[in-house]
Amino acid sequence: MKNIRFKKPIILGFAGLLILFACGKKYLVVPLPGASDANALANKAGVEGLLIGAYSLLDGIGAIGNGGGEPGLVDGSGGIWETSADNWIYGSVAGGDDHKGSDPGDQPDIVPIQSYSETSANGFFEDKWAEMFGAIQRCNDVLREMRLVKDGSMSPADTIEVSAEARFLRGLYNFEAIKMWKNIPWVPETVTYGNGNYNVPNNVSVWPMIEADFTYAIANLPATQGSVGRVNVWAAKTFLAKAYMYEQKYTSAYPVLQDVIANGMTSSGKQYALLPHYGDNFNAANKNSSESIFAAQSSVDPLSGGGNGNAGDVLNFPYGGPSTCCGFYQPSYSLVNSFKVDPVTGLPLVTTFNNDDLKNDEGVLAWAGAGRDTFQIDARPVDPRLDWSAGRRNIPYLDWGNDPGASWVRNQTSAGPYLPIKYIVSKKQAGVLSTQYGGWATNQATADNYVYIRFADVLLWAAECAAQASNLAAATGYVNQVRTRAANTAGWVADTTAANPYKPYAANYKCGLYPTFPDQATALADIYFERKLELSSEGHRFFDLVRWGIADVELNAYIAHEATVDNYLLLKPNNSLSVFTKGKNELYPIPQQQIDASTVAGKATLTQNPGY
Repeated sequence: MKNIRFKKPIILGFAGLLILFACGKKYLVVPLPGASDANALANKAGVEGLLIGAYSLLDGIGAIGNGGGEPGLVDGSGGIWETSADNWIYGSVAGGDDHKGSDPGDQPDIVPIQSYSETSANGFFEDKWAEMFGAIQRCNDVLREMRLVKDGSMSPADTIEVSAEARFLRGLYNFEAIKMWKNIPWVPETVTYGNGNYNVPNNVSVWPMIEADFTYAIANLPATQGSVGRVNVWAAKTFLAKAYMYEQKYTSAYPVLQDVIANGMTSSGKQYALLPHYGDNFNAANKNSSESIFAAQSSVDPLSGGGNGNAGDVLNFPYGGPSTCCGFYQPSYSLVNSFKVDPVTGLPLVTTFNNDDLKNDEGVLAWAGAGRDTFQIDARPVDPRLDWSAGRRNIPYLDWGNDPGASWVRNQTSAGPYLPIKYIVSKKQAGVLSTQYGGWATNQATADNYVYIRFADVLLWAAECAAQASNLAAATGYVNQVRTRAANTAGWVADTTAANPYKPYAANYKCGLYPTFPDQATALADIYFERKLELSSEGHRFFDLVRWGIADVELNAYIAHEATVDNYLLLKPNNSLSVFTKGKNELYPIPQQQIDASTVAGKATLTQNPGY
């Protein structure tokens, strides 16, 4: 992979006074020549610009010097992938959905995250922390500056609306931070360098403040917005419910989720609903759909050099076909095996899915003959969502032709035979909904939004809440709504070629519906597994396992299985097999740079997480 730093145009925050807050002086910079001061921004246009700047960090890119960030800020590793909003490293690779991919020495700081041997010195955590607290600071800039407007350009209604949007965003960014570290400092708008109170401890739970920000947004946001990317009341309600889910407040979450399911709509006024076909969710032409509760907006305006085009995923493309770089984010054996189903019922093999592997082309040379590849896929039935979730040899890879196998994989020996597919642009959209990223490789910048919450996510949370309340019929109904969409044959990957034994479908697909769950334990196990299938490689798995309290059991089983296939996949840097340590690896380490920067009179203000 080339060593390239990217530049992305962003709207600067309150540049003249305080660029970013990140719990230490080193994240403060001197005033920029010609930068705006507080008085210049004290009007409706200035406040709106600051608010747009807060929105602009929803993709996780731009608050630090990682390829388009603001000047003067310390940067750990210099890439844009370590701060990506989709958490592909921290949520999916660490959650067992995917392998790092590429060559073993490429992006080596991901290796200890994948092997649960990370330390507080890892630059990825430094950058992620700085990005989150930089985003929180932009929200605080809006709230502070708004109060300085005295020229009559903002009405009381304007002030309430701006406050609600800024506080929603602050709640979201704090939520993203608390998922990673749990023990984070609470940084309201009253914390500034000028006030001398910027060294904030992380010894108080921030959950009540996150709830308060979302609750304020709910009370003051409209049902629809003039811009599709702006938050509305229904997105705020959904995020409050998500916070409740992470706090295990199921009785609080359930009525909110029921309200969202029955009455919720997008900012453009579309009633929330599942899209007809599962694969539609990953087609950039369908973004901001009825299934998208809230998303980071992406575009491929050529004037930005691709910088606004889902930049955090630029590594996650095949090494041939749609792009020429970079071969990261390859689905794991365990994930692909999870899509096996019972040949009679079409239901997942929740407890036995990893007893053996689906046939794959590990070590098989790419097809170089004439006509159709002679490699035969596994004949066993699989959930049809599999081939929208992982690229498999001899299965159509969107409209790029059949996956040829090893010639599109950068290094099978390093990361296995499967390819990422969910965020890949189709061939017919190439150059229209994709472009080069910073002059690097083709189609790496796409117009596909990162969706923070899909409606399917909401239905499965509701199923969890119902199961927790022992309402097994309701829980089954919510899960079956998701599975009914998966079972819609019109959305299955098609392959009508004469040599395909499964035509008109690409594989032996089968997807059944659950009978009413027999008991709570079975219901929860099946719901947890359904989330794995429906939301794979979308950055959720690790955080789900942690909030359910089963990360150690599930991830140590994952390690054991992957090691039976390719022992090198999950080795620590010292070549010993990975181990997920309960009581430690559920949280990521507070960056050591941040702890050092918080030191006052020889004592650190920030406290490290247990075990690090």
